[in-house]
Amino acid sequence: MPPECGVALHAWVLLPQGVQLLLTPAAADSLSRFMQAVGRKYTRQFNLRHGRSGTLWEGRYRSTVLQPERYLIPCMVSMDTMPVREGLVAEPQAYDWSSHQHHIGRQADRRLVAHPVYWQLGNTPFAREAAYAGKVAEGVSAADLQALGQATQHGWVLGDAAFVQKLQPQAERRLTRVPAGRPPGPRKTAP
Repeated sequence: MPPECGVALHAWVLLPQGVQLLLTPAAADSLSRFMQAVGRKYTRQFNLRHGRSGTLWEGRYRSTVLQPERYLIPCMVSMDTMPVREGLVAEPQAYDWSSHQHHIGRQADRRLVAHPVYWQLGNTPFAREAAYAGKVAEGVSAADLQALGQATQHGWVLGDAAFVQKLQPQAERRLTRVPAGRPPGPRKTAP
């Protein structure tokens, strides 16, 4: 993890079709600097190892801002259970290419930084790991999976109205989806 990029990595999963990362950037440009560094360093290493050249990923990365108190744990659980949903393994513990082993206490990953919301799962590391393992066993609701997917796909902020309203003044664009069509209002009639 390049320290000069200024991001905290909370969770990750590497899948055949891509990688998902749960990050907290320290500054407005931290995420883009991090993704550029990953693109340069990882692509170079991968190409050298596999005797190939050129780009590794197609298109631009997708991202969203989420309200941690509401969506951080569901996002982590979604990432850790994705290999199961993709049919790669029968249970999350069997997949070696994610941060799941770290969060349940089976393997330390020094690249990871525990988010304060994760810390709230328990007073000791064992309590947090057990609580998180329980969350993974419960899974993520279909509504949360859809909300996470839609927000990431379209770049919308994921959170309650107060969270979005607090962020809106800092943004140069709308942060949430609005219904298609004209807003409801009085209909004008012809004279």
